[in-house]
Amino acid sequence: MNNLIYPKHRLCRRTSVSLGLVLLLLLIGATPGWATDEVRARYQKLEYRIPMRDGVTLYTAVYVPRDASSRHTYPFLMQRTCFGTNPYGPDQYPKTLGPSPTVQADGYIFVYQDVRGRWASGGRWTNMTPMQRTHHHAAQPRRTDESTDAHDTIDWLLRHVPYHNGRVGMWGVSYAGFYAIAGAINAHPALKAVSPQAPIADFFREDIHHNGAFTQVALLAYPLFGSGPPRPTTRPWFADALIPTDNQTEYAWHKHLGPLANARQYLARNPFWQQTVQHPNYDAFWQRRNILPHLRGVWPAVLVVGGWFDAENLYGTLQVHRTLRQHSPVARPMLVMGPFGHRGWTTEAGHTLHNDLYFGDSLATDYQRRLEAPFFRHHLKATGEALPPVSLFDTGLKRWQTPAQWPLPRRQSVRWYLSTTGKLTTRPQDQPGYRAYVSDPANPVPYTEASLTAEPDFSALFSYMSADQRFASTRPDVLTYQSEPLSQDLTVGGEITVRLQVSTNGTDADWIVKVIDVYPPDEPNHPYLPNPQTQLANYQQLVRADVLRSRYRRSYEKPLPLIPNRATALTLHLPDVLHTFRKGHRLTIQVQSSWFPLIDRNPQTFVRNNYKAREADFRSARHRVYSSSIIDVPVLP
Repeated sequence: MNNLIYPKHRLCRRTSVSLGLVLLLLLIGATPGWATDEVRARYQKLEYRIPMRDGVTLYTAVYVPRDASSRHTYPFLMQRTCFGTNPYGPDQYPKTLGPSPTVQADGYIFVYQDVRGRWASGGRWTNMTPMQRTHHHAAQPRRTDESTDAHDTIDWLLRHVPYHNGRVGMWGVSYAGFYAIAGAINAHPALKAVSPQAPIADFFREDIHHNGAFTQVALLAYPLFGSGPPRPTTRPWFADALIPTDNQTEYAWHKHLGPLANARQYLARNPFWQQTVQHPNYDAFWQRRNILPHLRGVWPAVLVVGGWFDAENLYGTLQVHRTLRQHSPVARPMLVMGPFGHRGWTTEAGHTLHNDLYFGDSLATDYQRRLEAPFFRHHLKATGEALPPVSLFDTGLKRWQTPAQWPLPRRQSVRWYLSTTGKLTTRPQDQPGYRAYVSDPANPVPYTEASLTAEPDFSALFSYMSADQRFASTRPDVLTYQSEPLSQDLTVGGEITVRLQVSTNGTDADWIVKVIDVYPPDEPNHPYLPNPQTQLANYQQLVRADVLRSRYRRSYEKPLPLIPNRATALTLHLPDVLHTFRKGHRLTIQVQSSWFPLIDRNPQTFVRNNYKAREADFRSARHRVYSSSIIDVPVLP
């Protein structure tokens, strides 16, 4: 077993590259590590190239407790990632190990591995590696995917690294969450516990798409994900391809870009961008990258973790848990959802805020100590008791709830109607009618007010899912429907279903529906507001929102144009929420047809491929929303 030796380096040496690279690394959570006495004193670092069944070798760093012995064994706890396992080199130690300080203190043999085709590992990089149909060694001895790579890695570790107890756990956040849950499919017998946290599940529904509509803010991440290095490396090979934004605001930079076809000036040689452009609909390319159909017969214990305000992988988190619960009950899937944005539960912030909203103190540490660390202890060290199957944070009441399961089997449902007067009411309107607005692609609605002032550094993306919507309610191209002040608390729990009746004089259109909690005029400020000028009185908190592109109203595979001026029924399912609208608050719905640059502009003229739309294809259109439109809200007692 020969250790691998790599030169010491710093990821961000060049000033011209450092800003964009640091922002990308902050986005994915792969910040550089530096040696600390605590990690170095307790752990010995070993580096290996572990062979896979097809002969490709994967770089793997193993941190073994120095007190490990035949009498004092430890379980393995492994993360497989495409973000790099820095710092590289046998004498280079990271700042911390494991998913939290508590888990690090508990003690494990920590394993970090670069997946194939990334950083120091060999092989070819593939985004969301499609799963093979069979993993039987005799039938397909050399076919690989992330499941077989995890299996082969575990098998090698058990045979070559001493002083283990025969049990293995896996965890990962974001893209690494995908690798974690992929490892649980056809799992190695020694794999006992897996925690996919904010896992990607289906790229056509999250991250780079919202229900098939392109997530335009993701353009800046394409250099990172677009290709692997030409050969194994410990240096950021993508640094020279980062897209310059010239200190413009996020909104201005994307608007100046024009149609998505203009992105080729930055991404002409980017393989993943080329694939995105070539596959505008949900064809076999995207379907093969959906991991959800493979989550059947999973048997290791699973802890799924996410944040209600996760702008990137809320869909994957909820759907991975839901699919496991339906098709892999033996995995005893647990679900934890807190008041966090993407990765917010991994780092303690002290006062737990999202955007302007304060939810309590030390909530990340509370989760790590009360749920995450006990989960791994229970399944890998056989200590402690089983945990509750569901732990969810009510973002209105601002406290944890532990229902027996999620979603709840029996829920009441309240229908809210979008009246022609702008009122949100539980009674249908006697005389049918509509409200209309003009949507102009040349003047799209910002997805958050911060996009108008922030540079394209993903800060607006991190904060928009609870952001104040007062800026949008004053625009003529946003329809607002508001209830009367609530006479009692209203707890919304589960998936909100939107059933719109709409028409347009164009042939395509986007429909963005936002569910908003409007605070009363006497709402006091809390002491931790990031901006002291912000007033929570009459604040319009975004609770949940999403987009439906009309072309996909029947099928993501076969888009269809709208017939101009014909009323059309559309159904949009908003991701789960657990939020109590407090007595005296108002429930508000906003409907609009642009959400820029979170979502690319719809030309409002049906074109076969939006990525190839020309400037002349973008036209203003007049849209109608009829009073028969319904917001179906699941209500908990």
